Amino acid sequence: MTNLSTTSDDILACARSLIIAGGYNGFSYADIAEVVGIRKASIHHHFPSKVDLVRTLVFRYREEARAGFAELERTAADPRDQLSSYVGYWEKCIADASAPFCVCALLASELPVLPAEVAGEVRLHFETLSEWLTSVFERGAEVGIFRLSNPPQAEAEAFMAAVHGGMLSARVHDDPKLFGMITASMLDRLSN
Repeated sequence: MTNLSTTSDDILACARSLIIAGGYNGFSYADIAEVVGIRKASIHHHFPSKVDLVRTLVFRYREEARAGFAELERTAADPRDQLSSYVGYWEKCIADASAPFCVCALLASELPVLPAEVAGEVRLHFETLSEWLTSVFERGAEVGIFRLSNPPQAEAEAFMAAVHGGMLSARVHDDPKLFGMITASMLDRLSN
């Protein structure tokens, strides 16, 4: 990890990569201690339990997503460009393996076995993403950029499912380009 970040940031970054690699139950504090180069007691100092660690991770992830949505709206006024940039972010992350999968999508697949506090944070992430996507679809339909077959919220949920399904397909087939093919067809379908 880097000297520029704090120990808690290093712990969170490591936990994120371990969750992406093996899920919630696929890592322990011993794994983090080994990667970060600290003792398990130091991790417990920052995050008394695994629930505290992952809840904090998902909360920060959601806040990063909100900041990303705000930046997309600031830099791209056109709703189609916002969706394209959102997809482009994931396409790059999948291609260069910097973030090959949404950590919340992975955690969502484990929802029935997650502690309630973590599950609640994961649900809030998806509610946040759905609300943003719904607003993008609403704006796009209002200005005539999108041709929607369903209400904006349903379109947002379908789009979100395609993005996360595209991540899954890219991972299953070990083909990052598959994500772009899947999401491009979703974007094309929306165009007037």
